[in-house]
Amino acid sequence: MIRVLIVEDEILIAEAHRTYVDRVAGFEVAGVAHTGRDAMRAAANAAAAGTPIDLVLMDIGLPDISGLDVAAAFTGTRPSPDVIAITSARDLAMVRSAVAHGVVLYLLKPFTFSAFRDKLDRYVEYRKALTAGETAVSQRDIDRAMGVLRSPEERSASPKGVAPQTLDEIARAVRDSADGLGAAEVGLAVGVSRVTAWRYLEKLADDSIVERQTEYGRAGRPQVRYIWKAASGS
Repeated sequence: MIRVLIVEDEILIAEAHRTYVDRVAGFEVAGVAHTGRDAMRAAANAAAAGTPIDLVLMDIGLPDISGLDVAAAFTGTRPSPDVIAITSARDLAMVRSAVAHGVVLYLLKPFTFSAFRDKLDRYVEYRKALTAGETAVSQRDIDRAMGVLRSPEERSASPKGVAPQTLDEIARAVRDSADGLGAAEVGLAVGVSRVTAWRYLEKLADDSIVERQTEYGRAGRPQVRYIWKAASGS
């Protein structure tokens, strides 16, 4: 479960956020804070107790401290939580400031449950793309993780014929297989044709994300398996 701290000075809005979180599988509300100081205290206490906060839903306009300053202060907590800024501020200067203070996503008030769930779904994909404990993180890993945080419209600028979601699913299938996979196996796992799987696997290989390994059987053509490069020791 992803542990969530809700930081919102309006009690009714905070409860609405709690209700929304409760409706999204895989998330649980670990606490609610109505001021910036309470938020920092709650995050520090949770970390000290061994039950750290994973994600903070941060109202920017808090009564005591700017939510962005609170987000920046979280970098001193270990492990530090991720922050989704929730605000009615629409000016670009505020957005830039949020990014500079470590905010991973930005949600504008008022919003629907659908918009809220979309942000949490993207956050889950972000966490999966940068799985804790991996032995190596490549530039491709980082780019993919940051890419899932962008809106579908932003992600549509991918190379022609390459669907980012399909590429991510195929990469994840190979990464999760200790012995690697062939194109047919990937196609079955992801739900695409063998030819489509092969095309995406070849792109991953060309980008040095996976490694090709040729297997020679007793009869027939050689079979190519694709192995996650971190697993192959490369």
